[in-house]
Amino acid sequence: MQVSRLVLRDLRRFEHAELTPAPGLNLLTGGNGAGKSSVLEALHLMAYGRSFRGRVRDGLVREGAEALEVFVEWAEQGPSGRRTRQAGLRHGGQAWTGRLDGEDVAHLGQLCAALAVVTFEPGSHALIAGGAENRRRYLDWGLFHVEQGFLPLWRRYSRALRQRNALLKAGGGSSQLDAWDRELADSGEALTTHRERYLAELAPRAVQTAAALSDTVEVGGIDFQPGWKRQELALADALLLGRERDRISGHTGVGPHRADWSIQLPGLPGREALSRGQTKLVALAMLLAQAGDFASRRGQWPVIALDDLPSELDRTHQQRVFAHLRDQPGLQLFVTATEAPQVLLDAGQAYRLFHVEHGRLSA
Repeated sequence: MQVSRLVLRDLRRFEHAELTPAPGLNLLTGGNGAGKSSVLEALHLMAYGRSFRGRVRDGLVREGAEALEVFVEWAEQGPSGRRTRQAGLRHGGQAWTGRLDGEDVAHLGQLCAALAVVTFEPGSHALIAGGAENRRRYLDWGLFHVEQGFLPLWRRYSRALRQRNALLKAGGGSSQLDAWDRELADSGEALTTHRERYLAELAPRAVQTAAALSDTVEVGGIDFQPGWKRQELALADALLLGRERDRISGHTGVGPHRADWSIQLPGLPGREALSRGQTKLVALAMLLAQAGDFASRRGQWPVIALDDLPSELDRTHQQRVFAHLRDQPGLQLFVTATEAPQVLLDAGQAYRLFHVEHGRLSA
């Protein structure tokens, strides 16, 4: 996937900005607070329905404006060859409207399914060091884009979970809970099978990517925790055994919504032993491994966005990241920095340069 045009209006400091990126490496420079990250936020918003720095209503709309607007045009490999696609989003923090290829969209997920963007930013270390929700979201994003039947299954499980939790809080009867337990168990077992298989297939690529990026930290594999003792109990049995406890707490205590995964770190006792720099490297390795998996399954790379990379990684690791990405055919990359990274100048790598200053963007 390669973005050919990006337009943003009333997004943070930008009243209006337009970007015509190169198909390869694009570098956005500017001082701290100039708005470089906001350009990547616009791409991320179209691909995820939210910014990597929070919800739209939390300051993403420019002060005094009713809503932000983002328009993206990109080329991708379709079933019948190369094609150009367009998407637009107007979002006021609560209400939104969107269009995809000239048609109105009813669900934000339709936009998110169309454009794939993998973003590494200062908060990405939470993928390794943060809560399990970050890692479940990572899993589900990958499956959402490569398994056609995953989203309906995920929605089915989420609906059943909401209904069961509502019954628990309302003191629902056993017959009602039995019905939702069956639905939760059926969809939850299938959901977990998808997640387990996806991680098992992703693990070798994660090991290889981590080795390419760093000699200081080794990834030995990925361990999956499904959210209940799956080797001992079917989910239906686990739900039944935990029902009284769930009645007391008012929520469902076992199931895929409690799933997690962890990195095997040979020679280290666990992720807590990683330095902050190592944590960022492992997170980046996992994100790039997922992007590589997407490319192998879909026949094209997602757009890669690296926010403020020079301040996140030292020069040696920057060199290894750029060398790894340079070897991937057809990959489009966006990088923000206060100035052109020295590793790019030393390598003589070609890039298109954009400068951001006071909410203005210039090529």
